[in-house]
Amino acid sequence: MLDAVRDLLEEPTARGLAEAVGRAVGQGALAPGAKLPPVRTVARELRLSPTTVSAAWQLLRRAGAIQTDGRRGTVVATGRTSGPGRYRAALRGRSGFALDLSTGVPDPSLLPVLPSPAGLSPAPSSYLDEPVLPALADLLRATWPFPPDRLAIFDGAMDAIDHVCTALLRLGDRAIVENPCFPPLLDLLDALGVEAVGVDTDADGMVPAALASAMPCRPAAVFLQPRALNPTGASWSPSRQMSLAAVLAQHQHVYAVEDDSAGDVATSPLHSLGALLPRQTVHVRSFSKSHGPDLRLAAVGAPATVLDPILERRLLGQGWTSRLLQQLLLALLTDPSSVAAVSHARAEYARRRHLVIDALTAAGLTLPPGDGLNIWLPVADEQSALISLASAGIAAAAGNAFTPSRGTPHLRVTVGLIATDHARVAAHLAEAARSPAQSVPR
Repeated sequence: MLDAVRDLLEEPTARGLAEAVGRAVGQGALAPGAKLPPVRTVARELRLSPTTVSAAWQLLRRAGAIQTDGRRGTVVATGRTSGPGRYRAALRGRSGFALDLSTGVPDPSLLPVLPSPAGLSPAPSSYLDEPVLPALADLLRATWPFPPDRLAIFDGAMDAIDHVCTALLRLGDRAIVENPCFPPLLDLLDALGVEAVGVDTDADGMVPAALASAMPCRPAAVFLQPRALNPTGASWSPSRQMSLAAVLAQHQHVYAVEDDSAGDVATSPLHSLGALLPRQTVHVRSFSKSHGPDLRLAAVGAPATVLDPILERRLLGQGWTSRLLQQLLLALLTDPSSVAAVSHARAEYARRRHLVIDALTAAGLTLPPGDGLNIWLPVADEQSALISLASAGIAAAAGNAFTPSRGTPHLRVTVGLIATDHARVAAHLAEAARSPAQSVPR
């Protein structure tokens, strides 16, 4: 075990040892779950000080490459999980960083100020009132990308997608997803016993030819993000929208489930398949990035054949999403100061993104402009890149959690959280991207 690390050790420092261990893991010389020798044993065998080894272990823990496993001691992390928790595993051990760019969350300082509860209308007092506030429904319909049969409010985008998946999918079904895509969707499909079939994406989103090639697998649904794709930032052009719709129009039994996760902080126009295929499209609009994750609100517009059974089944449980929270959302969507705050956030996220991308371009790493809070950073080796960033006090998310099947190494970096020092952070990102993976000698 230590022989492979010794062969990969380029410099006798904590970072050098951490990178050597990370490369050994990436190349398979250290298997997931393998127990690491005690610190003093490693120090003696590699002729390093115990302090150096301890510091390297700390870097590896912060990068998610190793973990403490009770009586077993320190072990190589299992990395990507095969079931629910893929995203949680990707973000595990991210505390203590000076700059945490792993989370994908909005900047709290850019969220609109919540109105005083005293300014809200009295909440309905009957179980029989409309599940969606009529005034909120009217506002949403006026801004929806197509005229939906039904409109509903759920407790966040993943709650909505969970209900839709449960209604549309059965054990053993296949569902097409973007490659890469949002990891909780992969976790949800795993939990339902549904096989996720990844379809490649480019700077404009899911590739139509790749979608057409995947359709013979007979999917029950296709999951897409029309703009600010998490993690890549891709957004559909009108021609991409039409090309995707042309493929799906040949498979009228397949539903397209759109997740507009960036919502009002996206700068790209929204091009929905529902404008062309209203009978096949379920559109989910989230307000978490724009108005606050703790609102836990998302709107869904869909054909009645899809949404009516979901809403009927929901009446047997939760019934509806809090109308008081709906009133709060309505106030945020109509109050001039809140509207101005969201507009400022949208421009500021775009500014931060462009500053980082411009700096990366100057460093020789060209990325598409994209949209939203995240960039999809190509790297030579994920573990080495995470360790390099950890040594600079920066966290990012390993890309393998975002892919239904392992592809080229990437990191998802939430550049929307970089408020200052964009050039400095970009320099660390560029250095991390080039941290090489070395072959394990035979």
